[in-house]
Amino acid sequence: MVSDLDSLFNRQISSQKKSAIREVLKLTQQPDIISFAGGLPSPESFPVEELKKIVCELFESDDARQALQYGLTEGDVHLRELLVERYRKQGLEIGIENLIITTASQQALDLLPKVFINPGDKIICGLPSYLGGISAFSYYGARMEGISLDKDGLRADLLEEKLKKMKAFGEKPKFIYIIPDFQNPAGITMPESRRQEIIDIARRYDILIVEDSPYRELRFEGKSRKMIYAMDNSGQVISIGTFSKILAPGFRIGWLIAHEKIIDKIVIAKQTADLCTSPFVQKIAARYLESGIFDSHLGKITGMYREKRDIMLSALKEYMPPGVSWTEPEGGLFLFLTLPEYMDAEELFMQAIREKVAFVLGNVFYCDGCGRNTMRLNFSFASKEMNAEGIKRLAKAIKKNLR
Repeated sequence: MVSDLDSLFNRQISSQKKSAIREVLKLTQQPDIISFAGGLPSPESFPVEELKKIVCELFESDDARQALQYGLTEGDVHLRELLVERYRKQGLEIGIENLIITTASQQALDLLPKVFINPGDKIICGLPSYLGGISAFSYYGARMEGISLDKDGLRADLLEEKLKKMKAFGEKPKFIYIIPDFQNPAGITMPESRRQEIIDIARRYDILIVEDSPYRELRFEGKSRKMIYAMDNSGQVISIGTFSKILAPGFRIGWLIAHEKIIDKIVIAKQTADLCTSPFVQKIAARYLESGIFDSHLGKITGMYREKRDIMLSALKEYMPPGVSWTEPEGGLFLFLTLPEYMDAEELFMQAIREKVAFVLGNVFYCDGCGRNTMRLNFSFASKEMNAEGIKRLAKAIKKNLR
């Protein structure tokens, strides 16, 4: 080993910390701890038998050898055609040239700053916002500017105020990062009126919008909102999707939808990263999509997660003391809990672990370090019984810290 290994690391990696969520997950490996920490789908949702059949059929087909070969950087043509067809039904005016397959949506979040960000460039995001996005953008030297959320998501009035101030100082953010459907971590869904406000503001200030939508199809109730991309259809919006939450995270298949000029640059950036996403799993996913069982599978897991959400919400109402509040998401995997202002979730965390329950600290989702009295709770992974018992344990820890 060299004498001073630390001196060899570049500035970016030296300044980065390990994922707070991944580190928390290490503490939750004990079998008696109920974990609400990860953004994990339920293993019961994985269509094991259906995928087993598809894999066998693939190996018996003419596609078998091609599935084991290198593939196009842009992704499997048939899979892209199937995805484009699904999105066209949702109002997106796109072709196959507008969609690239990525190694899950996290790679898409890494490729965007790789293409757009120079150190010191600014990005607008929500307070709170998805940690994986914040981390990816920050790694490439982006400076995050946070905008508070209300019950309808990113506040348009504060966004315009922020952009007006930035313009006065000769500054312009590279893009606005939004999770409009069942936002991670807050669980909020943005109404179409707010989406249109943000599109209008982005047009006035000539700024791209990045729409991260990994949970969109996991809707439990209410009417589906139009995608921001579909409401714009001018090339000003970049949309990100994934199979991780609706099929299987182990596939590591995501995608990015954008103007063709942006896709061209993403292709160049991806070629330096992994050349191509696994052709093998892409062909399995394509066959699964065209088999006709995907939508019935989606209905099954949506029903499963709705029931788990309802059980968690009922337990919160039953066990939580006054002064504690939470969001009630219409879909997705998470809800966000707010403690009394004097309470610190970080101080509470180890007490919760002693009660054999875990959560993710809310402040890691705030680019400005706020949110110390908040936490994110995942309701999709634990069983229905454990969702109720875990909330009971969490409430016990919280009550010990009441003033």
